[in-house]
Amino acid sequence: MPKVSAYTLFHTEACHLCEQAQAIIATLDIDYALQDICDDDVLAERYGVRIPVLRNQEDGSELDWPFEREQLQQFTGV
Repeated sequence: MPKVSAYTLFHTEACHLCEQAQAIIATLDIDYALQDICDDDVLAERYGVRIPVLRNQEDGSELDWPFEREQLQQFTGV
């Protein structure tokens, strides 16, 4: 059975804000999966003007951009 990531980062390709979010997430070594919202009309409607958004898969909480490393640490508990 494949391992499910603890977090999902909703993004689109060639999104400079999404790239910035990924760089911040990488500094904390957080287990996350990428989900391109362009692949799904429902996700595009929900996240289109909010991306990047990091979603906690366990409790459904979301951290919207913009966020700094400190906010990310508080959100993830890392």
